[in-house]
Amino acid sequence: MSNPRTRKLRPVPDAEPRLVFRTVHGYRRAFRMAGEGPVVLLIHGIGDNSETWNDVIPHLAQNYTVIAPDLLGHGRSDKPRADYSVAAYANGMRDLLSVLGIEHVTVVGHSLGGGVAMQFSYQFPHMVDRLVLVSSGGVTKDVHPLLRLASIPLASEVVKLLRVPGALSLVKYAGGLIGKLNGSPLRPGAILHDTPDFMRVLSALPDPTAYEAYLRTLRAVVDWRGQVVTMLDRCYLTENLPVLLVWGDQDSVIPVSHAHLAHSAMPGSRLAVFRRSGHFPFRDDPIRFLHVLEEFFEETSALEFDESRWRHLLINGIGEDMITGSASTRLAVLGAMGSDERSAT
Repeated sequence: MSNPRTRKLRPVPDAEPRLVFRTVHGYRRAFRMAGEGPVVLLIHGIGDNSETWNDVIPHLAQNYTVIAPDLLGHGRSDKPRADYSVAAYANGMRDLLSVLGIEHVTVVGHSLGGGVAMQFSYQFPHMVDRLVLVSSGGVTKDVHPLLRLASIPLASEVVKLLRVPGALSLVKYAGGLIGKLNGSPLRPGAILHDTPDFMRVLSALPDPTAYEAYLRTLRAVVDWRGQVVTMLDRCYLTENLPVLLVWGDQDSVIPVSHAHLAHSAMPGSRLAVFRRSGHFPFRDDPIRFLHVLEEFFEETSALEFDESRWRHLLINGIGEDMITGSASTRLAVLGAMGSDERSAT
């Protein structure tokens, strides 16, 4: 079987996104925009930027208005000393859409962006048509040990070594070497899949302002114990919202077991697990990602927000333990499942 990364999309004439800037609350926000029709909002992960969606934006733009922002502190957006919490990012999405005169969207979030997308759907349910979570953070506390380590003040200083000439090349070489070691406890196949994108993200961090923004964002969502914010206590609110979960079965950052846990906790959600894919399934296999996404759009209707129904859900909501009996126990069971069983979709 060929590497999914070799599956390239054909160019789409006259559908390339344009880079646009708007000032909101005194800070310049950058975003890519293309197409016409119902609006799809694409939110990238920590340390990344809107370029991560470049393979899929032109194709989605044939039928949709696509907006892919650089989160504050990322990409071409300003990087002030500011609030980099998930809730603040959700507010930022609301404010940007308001400036653009957009009232509702289908929101797609990857990694940290998934947590932002989920938070956005909690805070502004009347603005969300559908929700798509891609290798999303914020499902439960478990996260890659390196992210926990990076959140510790002393350890995080090591990232500054990336400013040393040649450091990035050494990291790239080490990542490729680890990926080739058979039987590595760090899931070598997953590391090999994700190394190109990790290097792309790391290449921006030597810039001091980007690094400080990255660190503030990381510490807002992760500490030495794991992820600080989880969705399990509020996922019942998606009862009437069309939800799609997309994951790679070799995700080295947020294990695919999180996808199964979220799927079991979100009534009526759909789950697509990409075989031989890592933390960036939309980059590993953009053709399949587009197919899954467009099928979901075509087969579901945009949520019509009902305030009385929302109030009823809030009043009668259930806690995290009632969803799974014990989130940690459920996660342990899923983690022990074989890869074939986990990736059946």
